[in-house]
Amino acid sequence: MIMNNITVKSKLMTLFLAFCIAISAQAQSEVKGKTQLLWLGQSGFRIKTPGGKSIVIDPWITQGPKAPVEFKKDLSALGHVDFLLVTHAHVDHLADAPDIAKLNQSVLYGPADMITPLITLGLMPANLTHRFNKSGSIEPFAGIKVTAVHADHSSLLVFNNPNTGKAESHPAGEPVGYIIELENGFKIWHMGDTGLFPDMKFISEYYAPDLVLIPIGGNFTMGPAEAAYAINTWIKPKMVMPMHYGSNPLAKGTVNEFLQAMKNSKSKIIQMVEGQTLEF
Repeated sequence: MIMNNITVKSKLMTLFLAFCIAISAQAQSEVKGKTQLLWLGQSGFRIKTPGGKSIVIDPWITQGPKAPVEFKKDLSALGHVDFLLVTHAHVDHLADAPDIAKLNQSVLYGPADMITPLITLGLMPANLTHRFNKSGSIEPFAGIKVTAVHADHSSLLVFNNPNTGKAESHPAGEPVGYIIELENGFKIWHMGDTGLFPDMKFISEYYAPDLVLIPIGGNFTMGPAEAAYAINTWIKPKMVMPMHYGSNPLAKGTVNEFLQAMKNSKSKIIQMVEGQTLEF
């Protein structure tokens, strides 16, 4: 009798777990909206998710040389922003993020040791920030998961001290990239600023991104040849979009050079111009 009860409970538990998995899969499949990607220039993007949320990443807008004019004039033209991601503290990535976060009363997520000086220097209120780090994941809204991954770069926060009128340099931790999984399962790997590193292969195999946003400008990051090598040898995604070029005279890599280096690639190359929106 005892054995029969255990068997019945075991079967019920199995059925319950199967039901939960089925419900989860159904919920994911029911999110049928498109993902909209707006390029803000350099490494900046606005993602509108299938579930209707708005994510802004690395917004260098008001001072960004190639940012869309309508947003340079008025950050509120971005519409409501539900949360922000910043990969590191360099000015062409952090830039307008604090202002956008405060304008929308939305949380700015970023590397732990970048967020801390933003708070201690009075640039961000603590309640509008969230600290996390490599391999750590956040779930800002139902169905959206963001994981911080390695980026081979540096991070420094330049702060204009209002008391002295002088610029100060503050350590800002280590840079990251982000794996952004949306409500319908679509995954974007925003690589941030990075050079080549062999764990790109591991990150791609483990997280399986559908679209990779990769820097190609050189000098501070991979150039076109290195980026093509990473895509063709290690990452091998369905789609890749070049970014972080054309906005700094020191970053001389071009899309044409990247296309030439990618001419035998199996990955689909997504070309955008600043201010353009594409759907996936």
